[in-house]
Amino acid sequence: MTTATAPDEQADEQADERVSSTSTFGRILKRPEVGALIAAITVFVFFAVITDVFVTPSGASTWLRSASTIGIMAVGVALLMIGGEFDLSAGAMTGFTGLAVGVMTTEYGLNVWAAMAVALVLALVIGALNGVLVMRTGLPSFIVTLGTFFVLQGIDLAVVKVLIGQVAIQGMSDVPFYDQPKALFGSALNVAGGNVYASVFWWIGVTAVATWVLLRTKVGNWIFAVGGAQTASRQVGVPVFRTKVGLFMTTAFAGWLAGMCLLFTTSTVQSNTGVGQEFIYIICAVVGGCLLTGGYGSAIGAALGALIYGMTNQGIVYAGWDNNWLKAFLGVMLLGAVLLNEWVRKRAETSR
Repeated sequence: MTTATAPDEQADEQADERVSSTSTFGRILKRPEVGALIAAITVFVFFAVITDVFVTPSGASTWLRSASTIGIMAVGVALLMIGGEFDLSAGAMTGFTGLAVGVMTTEYGLNVWAAMAVALVLALVIGALNGVLVMRTGLPSFIVTLGTFFVLQGIDLAVVKVLIGQVAIQGMSDVPFYDQPKALFGSALNVAGGNVYASVFWWIGVTAVATWVLLRTKVGNWIFAVGGAQTASRQVGVPVFRTKVGLFMTTAFAGWLAGMCLLFTTSTVQSNTGVGQEFIYIICAVVGGCLLTGGYGSAIGAALGALIYGMTNQGIVYAGWDNNWLKAFLGVMLLGAVLLNEWVRKRAETSR
């Protein structure tokens, strides 16, 4: 007599074709920040070999400081890009917040901490306004934030000139209690003869918090979801409106933080501070693995993209090259990153 084999037993005997194994190397390769890490190592080694100053404590402190303020903004912009949006007002926001603090303290005698709080509130309100306009009108964030960029630039130039008669803040070091926020945002720690500025620690902290949010919280899941499939996210209960408005406010907060680091490191700020930097933030985020279409990216990758920019920007100077080569490098880096990210994305989709 023949004994029939139960369906469950047959299933146990055969491997489920839906389950595929992926090698450790394959999993690493699919990480968004891998390309930026390889590029960062390559750039570091290159300039360390061809220049004598690049790896010295004083040389490293210069490019780390440059990378840190760019990196703070790049991480905020990366979160927004993962959520499927852009913010072209991010660069002008850094100058706007610094000027706001400078005008309120040097011209009107407001307490420096109160001025910083007012500047933060203004930044968050502008960020929220950007988000609400994008979500309520359905207009591309590129257009909405481009309009905000011009408004902020006009305020930084025209309004500041009307209020103080010039386009640069002077005398910040004479403001009462100035040393307190300077210790928090503009101080430097001497290490082996080189300065590690406070902005570097803020950069690391912002990157760590953003990475934790993306990978360990439900808010991180919402960010990836609204960037990858907004309509489907709304249908399954993701608070799309709150998530995207919150992302615009996060970018505005990053602009405030970068603005404070710049203001209290140099004790001055000009009306053109940050203008033109918005595309560098986007480039750093893309180099770090963010897709222009949203739904994919990494805060660590964006931080590495900023590190690459800082090293290249200063490495070209140390090498004695024409600084205009930086623009060519950024273009090649952006194109290469887009092609690499697209290839990785397709590999990830075909291996599911």
